[in-house]
Amino acid sequence: MSSLFHRNKDSTRTRKSQSDSPPSSPSPTAKNLRHERLARLDSGGSNLSSTEPSSDRAAARASAYYRRENRLASLGSKTEDEKEKDFKKLYESAFNENEKLKNNLREAHLELVDIKAKLERVAKKQDQSSSQSGLLEAEKREKRALERKMSEMEDELKALTDLKSDNQRLKDENGALIRVISKLSK
Repeated sequence: MSSLFHRNKDSTRTRKSQSDSPPSSPSPTAKNLRHERLARLDSGGSNLSSTEPSSDRAAARASAYYRRENRLASLGSKTEDEKEKDFKKLYESAFNENEKLKNNLREAHLELVDIKAKLERVAKKQDQSSSQSGLLEAEKREKRALERKMSEMEDELKALTDLKSDNQRLKDENGALIRVISKLSK
């Protein structure tokens, strides 16, 4: 009776551990291995003596089978849990790495936009300075031309003052000559 209890207890453990794992159909290889194990258990592969009744031997074999299946199931579920944890860790690390890369990409993009803006400002300044230098050159040429004109006008002004003084002298001489002629003609 106790062996039946163990068998039922072990079978419920097996069911629980199997229900914990995701449902999947066993592969043909797994089915063959299970059948081979059952066949070995039935053929008397246990350490029980031959004096025990066959029903006790069968119960002991079944109990040993269920215990072994439970151990294998628990080992399998542990490895699946460990694999799941490993995959979760891998996923988290990959996710974190992706986030870091995204942040680096955003920072690089912002830096690129900033550099482009600075480059445009420098280019505008160079254009302005080149246009200003062009304007400065034009202003310099204009200034030189105006200076030349001013020096020419100063020369003309000197000539004019000389002409005025000559004109005034000639007027004075003319007036004196008119007086002399008028005295002589009287």
